[in-house]
Amino acid sequence: MHIVFLDRMSIGSDLDLSEFSTLGEVTMYEFSTPEEVPERAADADILVVNKIPVNASTIGSAERLKLVCVTATGTNNLDKEYLAERNIEWRNVAGYSTESVAQHTFALLFYLWEHLRYYDEYVKDGRYADDKMFTHYQNQFHELSGKTWGIIGLGNIGRRVAEIASAFGCHVRYYSTSGRNHTEDFEEVGMEELLSGSDIISIHAPLNENTEGLIDLEKLRKMKSDAILLNLGRGQIIVEEDLMQALKEGAIGAAGLDVLCEEPMSKQSPFLGYHDSDRLFITPHIGWASLEARTRLMHIIAGQIREFLGQNAE
Repeated sequence: MHIVFLDRMSIGSDLDLSEFSTLGEVTMYEFSTPEEVPERAADADILVVNKIPVNASTIGSAERLKLVCVTATGTNNLDKEYLAERNIEWRNVAGYSTESVAQHTFALLFYLWEHLRYYDEYVKDGRYADDKMFTHYQNQFHELSGKTWGIIGLGNIGRRVAEIASAFGCHVRYYSTSGRNHTEDFEEVGMEELLSGSDIISIHAPLNENTEGLIDLEKLRKMKSDAILLNLGRGQIIVEEDLMQALKEGAIGAAGLDVLCEEPMSKQSPFLGYHDSDRLFITPHIGWASLEARTRLMHIIAGQIREFLGQNAE
C-alpha cells in the first residue's frame, strides 16, 4: 500500500508519524497545490489530506486510490458524489479536539474578561513599580459566577464548554443550530433570547446552510453592549465586516476569534489595523492544535487505515 500525505505540515512538524510506516510505503509532501495533486496522487492507494480539495480534477488520474483520510472533522473539501462513483471510501475524525478547543475557549475569554493584555503591559512597562497602591483598579472585571453563558451549537465541544462554564457558576443556555441536539442539563432557548440575555456567547457550530452568515449586524445589535462573543466554530458563521462595525459602534463589548472567513488571514480582512486588544483578540486557528489533540488525531487516522486494510484483506 502506498500512503501519500499531501499536506503534512497542516498537522505540524513536531509529531512522530512513524506509526504509518508500519502500514505501507509512505510519501509525505509538506504542502501541495491543487495543480500538484494529480501527479503526487497518481500511484497512491491511500491519501491523507487536511484542506486539499479531493475531486475529479485533483484525483481523476489516481487509478489505484481506495481511501481518503481527512485529518479533521469537516469534509467540505471532499466531492463525496465523485468518490462514491469511483467506490473510493473516505474517513474523517470527530471528537479528538474537544478538550483542546474547550480549553482555548476559556483562554480567549479570560484574556478579554480580565483585561489581561492591559494588566500585563501595565506591569512590564514599569508603571506598577512606580505606583503607590499594591492593587491597580483601572479596568474593572467581574466574576463569572452568576453570569449567563450562551452557547451556539451543542455538539461535543459545546457540551464540554457548558460543563466548564457551569463549574464556574454560570447559568448556561444554548441554541441548537441543527435542531437535533437537545439536553435537559441546560436551558434551551431561541436565538433572540440567547443573544439578548447572555453575558458571554460562544460559537461551536459547524459551517452549513443553517450557520453561514448566522451572526450579522442585526443580531450583533441585539446582544448586550458589554457582552463578549467567542467564535471557535467556523469563521463564516460571523459576517466579519458586521462584527467590525459592531465593535466600532460599541454594540458589543469584545470578541475573541480563533477562526476567520479566510485562513491564513486575508490582507483585506476588516480586522487588520484594529489594535484594541481589549476589544478584539484573534488567534490563528490554534484551538484544536494542542500536542495531545494532534497526536490523538493521527493515531485515530492510523487506526482507520489499519482497519480498512484489515477489512480488505478478509
